[in-house]
Amino acid sequence: MKAPVPHRSWGLPVLIGGFAAIAVAAMGTTITEMGPWYQSLTQPRWAPPEAAYSIAWTLIYLFTGLAAITGWRAMPNRQGGDWIVGLFAFTGFLNIVWSLLFFHLHRPDWAAAEIVVLAVAIVVWIYIVWPRSTAAGMLLLPYLAGVVFAGYHTMMVVKLNGPFG
Repeated sequence: MKAPVPHRSWGLPVLIGGFAAIAVAAMGTTITEMGPWYQSLTQPRWAPPEAAYSIAWTLIYLFTGLAAITGWRAMPNRQGGDWIVGLFAFTGFLNIVWSLLFFHLHRPDWAAAEIVVLAVAIVVWIYIVWPRSTAAGMLLLPYLAGVVFAGYHTMMVVKLNGPFG
């Protein structure tokens, strides 16, 4: 693991990264409505209780924000840092799109396809950051695990309840 580039401070990146992670989580929360439509869906028997999602995703967003800051600091140049910021923003955007598709548009089938793109983007992010910061790469592993779990859950919801639309 290489040391962070010394000329990059923690102050502003931590504030921006923290704010961005909170903003993505807040947007996702406002779109996520586990109301009558969601309650009417047949869930796989292994689906966790609804409260578990809030706890898990709060931790995942915390780790993701820390990974973005740590990875950005470890990049040797601006181009590398831009990749980290771009992937952080892109995956956050895809998280929001998934919530829109699943909960707002009631299209778990589309959400199942979209989450594959999100998982690939996280793998790319890990691939780019790991050589410079193993810590940042490891902080992204819960994100990837959460997305893979959510993808499998989404596909099971489609299988148990489809077709949609």
